[in-house]
Amino acid sequence: MKTVRHELVVLGGGPAGYVAAIRAAQLGFDTACIDENPRFGGTCVRVGCIPSKALLESSHLYEEAKHRFSNHGLKIQGLDLDLAAMMDRKDKIVDTLTGGIDMLFKKKNVKPYFGRGKLRDVNSIIIEGDEPVVVEADRVLLCTGSVPASLPGVEEDGDRIGNSTTALSYPTVPERLVVIGGGYIGMELGSVWNRLGSETIVLEATSRIFPGIDAELANLAHRVFKKQGFKIHTETFVQSARVEGDKCIVKIKDGDTITCDRVLLATGRRPATDGIGLEAIGLETDRYGFIPVNEDFETSVENVFSTGDCIGGAMLAHKAMEEAIVCVERMAGMKTHLNYDVIPAIVYTHPEIASVGKMEDELKEAGVEYRKGVCPFGANGRARTLGEPEGRVKILADAKTDRVLGVHIIGARAGDMIAEAAAAMEYGASSEDIARTCHAHPTLAEAMHEAALDVDKRAIHTV
Repeated sequence: MKTVRHELVVLGGGPAGYVAAIRAAQLGFDTACIDENPRFGGTCVRVGCIPSKALLESSHLYEEAKHRFSNHGLKIQGLDLDLAAMMDRKDKIVDTLTGGIDMLFKKKNVKPYFGRGKLRDVNSIIIEGDEPVVVEADRVLLCTGSVPASLPGVEEDGDRIGNSTTALSYPTVPERLVVIGGGYIGMELGSVWNRLGSETIVLEATSRIFPGIDAELANLAHRVFKKQGFKIHTETFVQSARVEGDKCIVKIKDGDTITCDRVLLATGRRPATDGIGLEAIGLETDRYGFIPVNEDFETSVENVFSTGDCIGGAMLAHKAMEEAIVCVERMAGMKTHLNYDVIPAIVYTHPEIASVGKMEDELKEAGVEYRKGVCPFGANGRARTLGEPEGRVKILADAKTDRVLGVHIIGARAGDMIAEAAAAMEYGASSEDIARTCHAHPTLAEAMHEAALDVDKRAIHTV
């Protein structure tokens, strides 16, 4: 059995893993990265963030061409959908980005290993396969990510009934699609197929879609998606889903039965910590399967670290990347930090939804006095020229200090706009700081400026 040695070995090549490996190499560590897939990038690049956004963009353009180009004086006749070409574009984007990681590893001198990695002891990982390899290291960093969560009674076959990965590659547009779960993943992929012609039915167990975002924005989004043709059922519990012939039968607890062509199970994700050999080093997970770590991302086992989805918190690629960087920088003795109060989150539907910081309900529950400023997109000139007047920016600021506590946006390009809010909050900005910053005209960012003015009730362009 071949044995190799490095200073640091990273198990997992997703956003946390490949970023950790690159940063560690920059800092002078002899670094290796192991992933069972021959393409680095993890769920995010291969079967998550990137391919889903590619399909969201393509399907949005298709819907625009069908229903809104005429508003611009653009008349199209005989518009056809080439689903295979759309899927091919998505795949090429994924191939380009995964190939880019390979190139970065070569340039940064990160040693890649492919195969199923499993801890053998505190200082080594065995890569299983026809010719097993043992990778020894002074430190081990576990970045194994997460996988789609299952639901009792839902019989996944990876075809008619499947998770988000399955929904990225349907061979045809389902006539009727049932989405179990009204969160980020369900509404994004539901949007893709709804735009392409599916009758899309969303079944959400809680009282509203997007249970993890600001309630005001979630309610606005609900109304918008109903206009788009979604059939949304909240407080609806799925008892079972199974395939019968070429149809799927979804049974609602104490309710109706729905017949459809495909079912997308989008009820969240769970940590991918099974089968990686934690028991070999005496490392226990919590009851949910997450790996506990301290402030330096070190586990209860000395010189074994972990970051990303598998340690819990927000399951976001950018959060995982920042944790990875902080982790290896601290290994190198650097004084670095990550502010968990300023991690933006984005839903890439149309309109987009973006948030950073505290939600209004959280502030109320905590008894924090705050002031609120709002600017509707309808008052923004750039939004009007884009034909995107639906949406708003909401800024929440401390009533005493005026420090910005949270920013929530629903509207076109909200995901790009939230970066200004995150930067401002990272530096402890007040709403006055944003209001006193000159914003270019005409831009969507002016809505942020106007909302900041509205915190002090001195908005110029809104009533």
